[in-house]
Amino acid sequence: MTIAVYPGAFDPITNGHLDIAIRAAKLFDKIIIGVYDTPAKDILFTTEERLDLVRQAIADLPNIEATCFSGLAVDFVKEAGAQAIVRGLRVGADFEREFEMALMNKKLSPDCELVCLMTNLKYQFLSSSLLKEVASLGGQIDSLVPRAVAVALKKKVRRKV
Repeated sequence: MTIAVYPGAFDPITNGHLDIAIRAAKLFDKIIIGVYDTPAKDILFTTEERLDLVRQAIADLPNIEATCFSGLAVDFVKEAGAQAIVRGLRVGADFEREFEMALMNKKLSPDCELVCLMTNLKYQFLSSSLLKEVASLGGQIDSLVPRAVAVALKKKVRRKV
């Protein structure tokens, strides 16, 4: 069985993230979305909230599951019995960052492969950070995220204001 891990903060998960996961699920027998519990950036949702939103978003996708992890992604890949890391690329800066991480990951875990999927054009502009900013300013986000995420995000930003 070929297994790949799709790691990230997913704060929150977007339709762009889902598109990458669904497309990767056609390439691998199983995709594990790894929700990183301590990212080095400002997080709006708790780890439990992010994991719950991801699980709601993938509920109807049979070969995709989600769990949280801490520490190095390559260690999580080994623990999961996976062979690869999946990442999405939106813009050139994403490639540069992923390339650097891929080289470090290869040094740490030579057997772990990186598979990068180019984002769907309709999601190229979409990032969780930008999404949170738009939501906090009252912008329309419903077409950019799963329904449960839209509801949770609107509640969360309303409380912060």
